[in-house]
Amino acid sequence: MKFGIIGAGMIGHFHAKAITAMSGGELHSVFDLRGEAAEKLAAEYGAKAYSDMAAFLADPELEIVTVGTPSGAHLDPSLAALNAGKHVICEKPLEVTVERIDQLMAAAKANGKTLAAVLNRRFHPGMEAFKNASDEGRFGKLTSASCYVKWYRDQAYYDSAGWRGTWALDGGGALMNQSIHTVDALIYLAGPVKAVQASMACLAHERIEVEDIVVAIVEFESGARGVIEGSTCTWSKDGHPARVQLAGTEGSVFLADEAFEIWDFMNEKPEDAEIRSTLMKGQAAGLGANDPKAINFYQHQRNFEEVVNAIQEGRETNVSAAEARKPVAVIRAIYESAQNGGKRVEL
Repeated sequence: MKFGIIGAGMIGHFHAKAITAMSGGELHSVFDLRGEAAEKLAAEYGAKAYSDMAAFLADPELEIVTVGTPSGAHLDPSLAALNAGKHVICEKPLEVTVERIDQLMAAAKANGKTLAAVLNRRFHPGMEAFKNASDEGRFGKLTSASCYVKWYRDQAYYDSAGWRGTWALDGGGALMNQSIHTVDALIYLAGPVKAVQASMACLAHERIEVEDIVVAIVEFESGARGVIEGSTCTWSKDGHPARVQLAGTEGSVFLADEAFEIWDFMNEKPEDAEIRSTLMKGQAAGLGANDPKAINFYQHQRNFEEVVNAIQEGRETNVSAAEARKPVAVIRAIYESAQNGGKRVEL
């Protein structure tokens, strides 16, 4: 399939690398309002450059677009692409409110096109093993499910672009921007959330509207309890890994980025020995924890391949808009609770 990229910033460059490496896709064109940025990225990969959205979307060869604009500016380009008859893969968060996501989902349905999300942290061997264990019921009765993103961003990060740290375009702070993949992983593994109670603050940054730390108590539909913590004010020389931890009456698994700190089940299976020998890395440096550029593109590549396969097979992708809506709904509920004195908010 022929891909076009909307947004030639840092994420656009990751998308270009992933599209070039993937099977089933090739980079066809790049759009950015800044013509020079579009030209630069397109020239690197032998693609067409556009600074006019209508012309970009009018190209009959273009089949699918990836959207890498600021978080709160995903709606308009995604809507335009869907209404032009293109499939869309949009960066996280799909949009910063569930209402906007619902609007995009309605447009995708009306146009008979696929609207998918970048949920790239689902695509690594550790997550696949974790998901299999959860789906097989190996935890017994799930009792505890938590995630922790104790990351750091300096003031220069927030000062580097006017949209950063704003409700309108960032959609929130440490939780909506930095922690959304880990919140997605928690829901993906532990199941739907029933209610949250939260507290948040901005403790270490200036000139931003949003939180740099938030902590929520979470109640799951299953009855399990847990914590969601996200921050950009917890300094570390190398960066702490993002952690997802599930435990129940028959097992416990603690994941740190892509490696397990704990893989422990009452009822052992043959694959457990291999998982412990290949996927237990201990305290690896956090991927993207201190430097947002320090992420691998192979997960984006696998994410894009999954969407193309789903389109060609006529099925719903497992990184659908409906999946991407779930963490945004939880995050918005956490913000609502924190902004109202920690009141219990049901989803």
